[in-house]
Amino acid sequence: MEVLRPQLIRIDGRIYRKNPIQEQTYQHEEEDEDFCQGFVESAEEPCDGYEVVQTQQGFQCTVKAPSLLYKHIVGKRGDTKKKLEVETKTSISIPKPGQEGEIVISGQHRSGVISARTRIDVLLLTFRRKQPFTHFLAFFLNEVEVQERFLKFQEEVLEKCSMDHGVDNTIFQNPKKLHLTIGMLVLLSEQEIEQTCAMLQQCKEEFIDDITGGKPLEVEMKGIEYMNDDPGMVDVLYAKVHMKDGSNRLQELVDRVLERFQASGLIVKEWNSVKLHATVMNTLFRKDPNAEGRYNLYTADGKYIFKERESFDGRNILKLFENFYFGTLKLNSVHISQRFTVDSFGNYASCGQIEFS
Repeated sequence: MEVLRPQLIRIDGRIYRKNPIQEQTYQHEEEDEDFCQGFVESAEEPCDGYEVVQTQQGFQCTVKAPSLLYKHIVGKRGDTKKKLEVETKTSISIPKPGQEGEIVISGQHRSGVISARTRIDVLLLTFRRKQPFTHFLAFFLNEVEVQERFLKFQEEVLEKCSMDHGVDNTIFQNPKKLHLTIGMLVLLSEQEIEQTCAMLQQCKEEFIDDITGGKPLEVEMKGIEYMNDDPGMVDVLYAKVHMKDGSNRLQELVDRVLERFQASGLIVKEWNSVKLHATVMNTLFRKDPNAEGRYNLYTADGKYIFKERESFDGRNILKLFENFYFGTLKLNSVHISQRFTVDSFGNYASCGQIEFS
């Protein structure tokens, strides 16, 4: 990272920069408080967007956060919390580990309370990004016809291309888990799951019903494509998904849902548009049949994940199955799916959904 081009972090519409001078690679969770030294506020005036109430002793502000992230505000031996309190001239009360509640910031000066709140928000956002994804927004694509056609695709690929490097039956998707991902989520409490359900319902009421007309979207899965730029070294092969009537309604729907969830902070902004695709082959499945194919690269304690992948030669597959027809579907619901779970139908367990009709 260049000193003149530091990482920018967006919180509530404001942009802050993270000073890279004392940034470190995390080896242990006890080192988390070092991030606090790298925080620099933007040069603008303090944010007035926070709700700060006046008390007899001064001012107070509360922060809602899942208990899993409390330790990153406390730091090793409480050093991060102490540093924040000293530098902002505030007192910070954090619920005990395992107890859900609010972080309470108190101080004699409003500006100090706002400064502490902003720094805590940056810490929470940073370490939330290091948590493994827990859920994802998706359409299920596992109708019977599509599953049967997918199994036909797998059978023919293995029959005609099994001699190509890296091609074997371990890298194919489970047909019961075929899906179209809108965005990945990190939900760390029941309250956050409820918030996500409410946000999805709000999307339905504000624009999804208008886009769908209260009816399922009829789509077609046809043709295959690969993710990287070398067809001889492929890690992910996917089926293309598009509206059968040729309209842009599905793309508009998923892009607006993504935009709304990014604005709320429930999804980290990485892309401005959803790539409509259904993964059919993924080299992550070779060693982990439960892998979803898209994951963040940190464990819960901040350790970097390295996953070795053996790519496959997809040139013959792309040539022979370029326009393979997987079937048509009527998309009638968006699900909040939980990773590494299975429902009674063999699909990902859903902890919330909306329906179009």
